[in-house]
Amino acid sequence: MRKFFQLLREALSSEEKDFTKERLNRALVLLSIPMVLEMVMESLFAVGDIYFVSRISVKAVDAVGLTEGVLTIIYSAAMGLSMAATAMIARRIGEKQPEKASHAAVQAIWIGLGLGITLGVSGFLLAEDILRLMGATPEVIEEGVGYTRIMFGSNIVIVFLFLFNGIFRGAGDAVIAMRTLWIANGLNILLDPLLIFGIGPFPELGVAGAAVATCTGRGIGVLYQLYHLLIGKKGMIHIKRQHRKLDWDIIRRLGKVGATGAGQMVIPSISWIFLMRIIAFSVEDALAGYVLAIRVIIFTILPSWGLSNAAATLVGQNLGAGLPDRAEKATWRAGLINMVFLLIVSIIFFTLSRQVIGIFTSDPEVIEAGVLSLRIICVGYIFFAYGMVVSQAFNGAGDTRTPTLINLFCFWGMEIPLGYFMGVTLGMGLVGVCWAVAISETALAIIAIVIFRKGHWKKVSI
Repeated sequence: MRKFFQLLREALSSEEKDFTKERLNRALVLLSIPMVLEMVMESLFAVGDIYFVSRISVKAVDAVGLTEGVLTIIYSAAMGLSMAATAMIARRIGEKQPEKASHAAVQAIWIGLGLGITLGVSGFLLAEDILRLMGATPEVIEEGVGYTRIMFGSNIVIVFLFLFNGIFRGAGDAVIAMRTLWIANGLNILLDPLLIFGIGPFPELGVAGAAVATCTGRGIGVLYQLYHLLIGKKGMIHIKRQHRKLDWDIIRRLGKVGATGAGQMVIPSISWIFLMRIIAFSVEDALAGYVLAIRVIIFTILPSWGLSNAAATLVGQNLGAGLPDRAEKATWRAGLINMVFLLIVSIIFFTLSRQVIGIFTSDPEVIEAGVLSLRIICVGYIFFAYGMVVSQAFNGAGDTRTPTLINLFCFWGMEIPLGYFMGVTLGMGLVGVCWAVAISETALAIIAIVIFRKGHWKKVSI
């Protein structure tokens, strides 16, 4: 127990560590602890946010779900750029070139700035049309358009939050990334009830209050990140004046990897939108139940992404250090741990799904829809555990193209047509859509593992 707490303290310290020389199990633990804790807070935010929104009305939950269906496309672009930054910076750190890593970080920031401004202005102006396109009723549009405008208008904050944390993870500074989300999401959860319900001196903003809380909390998180990038003494990445000059060669390379990375995330996001539309036009109140179930699933999957991100960092840094076999071994080890974790979670959710969904709503129809969604999607958890780790390992190597093609086949070639066939043609509705999700995720994991074993990712340069 003493050794465990000693390892925990070391993992949560800001001391620089060389993950290419640490024992593999130890390196994985030191990286995983802060990355999992980082995602735990993101999970708490996802559940806490929808809990307070669900206290308003079912229409408010619908508005949040439909808005997020489109916002995920913007977030996907940010995450794609973050993947590229993580891969390039991890490779430079593995090569023991921190100055080049800092220079690459700045080029990624220039791209993020342009992306955030362009998408933010467009989304703010078209908020009402976006909700209408997603199939929202006039009542849902009236209640949720303020939330949609604020979320789109402030999206540059989210873009930078994802991007900066990708930079820190690539450098192995996982503790800074963890603290950022604890600060940002902690403030978000605190502000949610105050701004939604107008507690104390705060105005009652309804569902728009959730958006203001998100913008405020994450904006402060970005300021914390900027402090460490520009002023802070700890960490591997320090942005100096000489790093700020535009480097079009690096921007091109980041853009190439980031574009396929963004495509990798956009593909399931668009699939999510199609499935949401199928559900929105099926059983009444099914959409709200599905949204609640997805938030609960995110609660458990995000910590798994933390472990997957740790594998990606180890892959990138060890490839930079010329240790491809060690990079592969780290991936399989992380996948096994993730499988055991999600197996336990799936058993708990399958048996206690009604109690879990009941925390968020008392509407019997919404509860039934949430229980069905949770139980069916949990069936694919065990396979999904390996799939997410292997996909992130590809990304850590700078090979964002392979998981993008896998996603294209599994989501657009399988999930969308299967969801429509089972949900609409066969008349299965929500049940058919959820089975389409479970089946396509299982297929994705199997395909990713088969391709990963071939080892072509070891030869990718970035």
